[in-house]
Amino acid sequence: MAQGPEEASEPAGVARLRPPPEAFRELFREGMGLVEEAAAYLDGAGREEARGLSRAGSLAYAAESMRLTTRLMQMASWLLLQRAVEEGEITAEQAGREKAKVRLDEPDSPERHRRELPPGLLGLIDRSVRLQDRIRHLDAAMYGSAAAAGGLSPIAEQIDRLESALSGRLRRR
Repeated sequence: MAQGPEEASEPAGVARLRPPPEAFRELFREGMGLVEEAAAYLDGAGREEARGLSRAGSLAYAAESMRLTTRLMQMASWLLLQRAVEEGEITAEQAGREKAKVRLDEPDSPERHRRELPPGLLGLIDRSVRLQDRIRHLDAAMYGSAAAAGGLSPIAEQIDRLESALSGRLRRR
């Protein structure tokens, strides 16, 4: 596939496409706000709600609150790396290397436990999953990361096949 001159010379893992600064700042505020909101909920209202749960509900609450916390910390790490790039503290290449330590996996769904969980926790889980999806797609756009996008898209797979087929034909001529 044809690349622009700036893309062709970039090492793998370097951001190719950055969101507009104001869009990133809004995403950053939303993500960090959700981290703070979840912490306040888990330390306050969530504890109160968890006390009234059945044994199965308490186990589900513990598991899902840990998943939520882990998901939020991973997203916060990604957001902080990108903010460091925006503020000139590190280069996009450095962020690309460091972001390899951040897990933006497809989130586990609490579907089998949903009836056991309090609405406050479910709301935070749902919002965190939506935010994680947005971050995963932005990461894929910025770094071309197939893993962040959940694998190659069907279109990207077709383009790869076409490029392979065409490059083989051009070499034979």
